[in-house]
Amino acid sequence: MQSISEILAQELNCKQEYIENVIALLDEGNTIPFIARYRKEQHGAMDDTALRTLETRLQYLRNLAQRREEVKSSIAAQEKLTDEL
Repeated sequence: MQSISEILAQELNCKQEYIENVIALLDEGNTIPFIARYRKEQHGAMDDTALRTLETRLQYLRNLAQRREEVKSSIAAQEKLTDEL
């Protein structure tokens, strides 16, 4: 399974290194305007629209992964988890 940064790099046609840098900056609490203006060297001069798209997709993919794990653990608790699932 691909990592979130790999998925975002493919979707945004951007280097994975830049995606990982932006994810780290967002996780540190930096805002999109700050990242777009003052951290251009870390994201390859992505515009603010691309950064907002990245932020939105990142949140969606993280929520999806969390939900996937919740469902998997629920099925495992019912002892119905098989290799097919």
